[in-house]
Amino acid sequence: MHSSGQIVERFYAVQRCFYAGQAVADELREVLAEDVVWHVPGRSAIAGEYRGVDEVLAYFARRRDRAGETFLVTGRGMLAEGERVVHFADGEAELGGVRRSWRTVGIFRIAEGRIAECWLLPFDQYEFDEIWA
Repeated sequence: MHSSGQIVERFYAVQRCFYAGQAVADELREVLAEDVVWHVPGRSAIAGEYRGVDEVLAYFARRRDRAGETFLVTGRGMLAEGERVVHFADGEAELGGVRRSWRTVGIFRIAEGRIAECWLLPFDQYEFDEIWA
């Protein structure tokens, strides 16, 4: 596997533990650049642009907490070349007592062995906004 792809795979493995409530925030910090930027489109409660590792980790924690640690991301394939990785994933979580699911693609920029930027793109933006409202 391409080295940039390995970084994204490591990120998702650690994030999976984080969303399950394990104390792995320091491990997540290791795969994120200090000046990382996370772009989440839409009008939902989680939409926005998060800058810096502390804001990005707080965003992850907010999603985890909203889903009561039921949030699961399942990878569905990736393309990697140079500093770019395109990662396809399905997400699911229990929100408001209802099990919800969605599909996304994450476009990652890798710099110096860490995730420097991510654009999260839901396949169905309207549904995604409704799920995370």
